[in-house]
Amino acid sequence: MKYFRTLGSKLTVAVGTVALVTITIFAVFNSRSDNRNLLAEVERHANQLSEAVKSSTEADMLLNQRERIAETIRRIGQDPSIQRVRIMNKAGEIIYSSDSAELGHTLDKNAEACTLCHKADQPLERVEIAERTRVYRVHPDSGRTLGIINPIYNTRTCSSASCHFHPRSQTVLGVLDVTLPLTEIDKAIRRGQVEITLLAVGAFVTLSLIIGLLVRRWVALPVRRLVEATRHVAGGDLGYVIPEERGDELGMLARSFNNMTQRLSEARLQLVQSDKLASLGRLAAGVAHEINNPLTGVLTYSSFLQKRTKDQPEVQEDLKVIVRETIRCREIVKSLLDFARQSVPKKGPAVINEIIARAAVVVENQLALNQVKLVRELGADVPPVTVDANQMQQVFINLFVNASDAIGPDAGGGTITVVTSRLKLSPIGITQIKQAQCPKRHSLINAEVRIDNKPSIRVRVRAEGHEGFIYRDPMYGLARHQFGIAPEPGMHVDVTCPECSASLTMHGSPCPDCGSATFQFEVPGRGFVEGCTNRACTWQRWAELEKGGDRDFVEIQVRDTGAGIPREEISRIFEPFYSTKGQKGNGLGLAVIWGIVDNHNGSITVESEVGVGTTFIIRIPVEP
Repeated sequence: MKYFRTLGSKLTVAVGTVALVTITIFAVFNSRSDNRNLLAEVERHANQLSEAVKSSTEADMLLNQRERIAETIRRIGQDPSIQRVRIMNKAGEIIYSSDSAELGHTLDKNAEACTLCHKADQPLERVEIAERTRVYRVHPDSGRTLGIINPIYNTRTCSSASCHFHPRSQTVLGVLDVTLPLTEIDKAIRRGQVEITLLAVGAFVTLSLIIGLLVRRWVALPVRRLVEATRHVAGGDLGYVIPEERGDELGMLARSFNNMTQRLSEARLQLVQSDKLASLGRLAAGVAHEINNPLTGVLTYSSFLQKRTKDQPEVQEDLKVIVRETIRCREIVKSLLDFARQSVPKKGPAVINEIIARAAVVVENQLALNQVKLVRELGADVPPVTVDANQMQQVFINLFVNASDAIGPDAGGGTITVVTSRLKLSPIGITQIKQAQCPKRHSLINAEVRIDNKPSIRVRVRAEGHEGFIYRDPMYGLARHQFGIAPEPGMHVDVTCPECSASLTMHGSPCPDCGSATFQFEVPGRGFVEGCTNRACTWQRWAELEKGGDRDFVEIQVRDTGAGIPREEISRIFEPFYSTKGQKGNGLGLAVIWGIVDNHNGSITVESEVGVGTTFIIRIPVEP
């Protein structure tokens, strides 16, 4: 009974029942129609036979040759398909018959053969052809018989014949009665009923099997996959994906389910990251309290020793390094706290090459211990940039230390190469939209759904009765959008703000690439960004950004010859507390680097190959 609780079985039973009722009704009406047609054909044959008998006996009747008439009737009556042929006069007396025992008998006017003509006390002068036939049973247990009567009318020839005389006033001279057995016809009808029944049963079984297979393939299996997917998701497996093989409603449901699980996965990741950042904030607060006091002592005593050793230049240089790095440690602790609190860096003009040189001095001893050589290929034309010099120094120190750890002390040495250069880049594909507003100044930035770990831009879309959200890629020029609804070209589409329903649709301005509906939102102080609602289209436009042309950037590449990072781990290395060093790392270094670079409107990417090495590429915009 469990099988009949499933959706597929219910659909199969419902459709099969409808098919059974339909086939049964068709079979009944078809059988009745066949029966009527077959009986009508027999009636037509009987009528033709009676006319043939009249024609064959007409000449003998005019000559009153009774023996020839009787012989003709007898021979015709011997045909196996004919039960009886007889002729009765106007008084109902049987004067000719294929059954000689009936000769001379007078029929009752209420008998089966007489009622058609004698419906009243007087015989009818005219009987329609359709009323001449009758189907009856001689006995209740006997087979059916078809009888047809054919009145013999008094024609001009009959009334003027010399052999005998009938007055012209007499209309009907007698009746020719022919009866045919319907035994074979009834057998044919029964065979037809059996055949149509078997055909109906076969059609029902075949149709039920086909419907069952189609329902199983098109409904039951997809629904079963959805049920299985919900169990996986309920068990915490948000990476489970349903194959998107179909274009119908169940296929759309599968795509929506996959989008939902992807967003749930991203939301869970964001919650984990939020917890990590909260822990990072508590850790930073504790570090600031616990480490600042001993750092103050180190700074105080090193400053005091500087004053006492003015006549010792070598010691003075070491003490200067201690004082400078102690101050930098205090700044690092403060920067860690600022990163956890998302504070704004203190920017000022600085030269990247000088910051790298100071970072190299700090780590040179550690690199020497690991037999790692630091190669600096610093471009001479690198312009100054507006950055927080302490934070950027922290970035390079962390990268140098990570590169040294990736090479390791057992490798027998390695190389870290830092390269700086100036380059021009198009803003398309590298500019992040960090602010987006509707006409009523509501923010469209959505931190719950992130694309490449960056908050997306959410808009509400209504298209011909359907409603959903589109999450736009925050990196202008890229098209990694997520569609909760995917309008097709030609649909009437309305794009609104999720908060106030203010319209964002660009009426009368279809997409120049695909003709679909377009929309726009404002980036405060930087113009409007336009986009297309078609999932398959990548068109977008930010006129204010693009008219500025290419922008100047300072690019810093830090390459090492270390062990490399597995491809599946690259997307997670910037997460707080995620480390590729196992117990040797705390997973904060790259998270701090990412936060610093992002706060400077820069970008950081990673290229790595296991066994070859890793390259970190940082690009910082040159402010005008």
